[in-house]
Amino acid sequence: MSEWHLYLIRTARGDLYAGITTDVERRFGEHQAGAPRGARSLRGKGPLVLEYQAGVGDRRSALRLEWRVKRWPREYKEALIRGERLLPDPE
Repeated sequence: MSEWHLYLIRTARGDLYAGITTDVERRFGEHQAGAPRGARSLRGKGPLVLEYQAGVGDRRSALRLEWRVKRWPREYKEALIRGERLLPDPE
């Protein structure tokens, strides 16, 4: 079973996008290339910068964490990137 990762990408405007994957480098490449599998919300918003990534266990945990982090205010996400905040427990 592959480990899932949560990642944060910063757009050229400074917006932060949260996502999950089993292969962060491949997924980031898809986003950068504007590939059909890349997130539509990131297309045309480059250059993109991978700001944060962390292994989060299984897919279920990753989905729960992604849902929570996407609802965080910007200041929480920025603190996570700076290492001043930890990811919550997925439960």
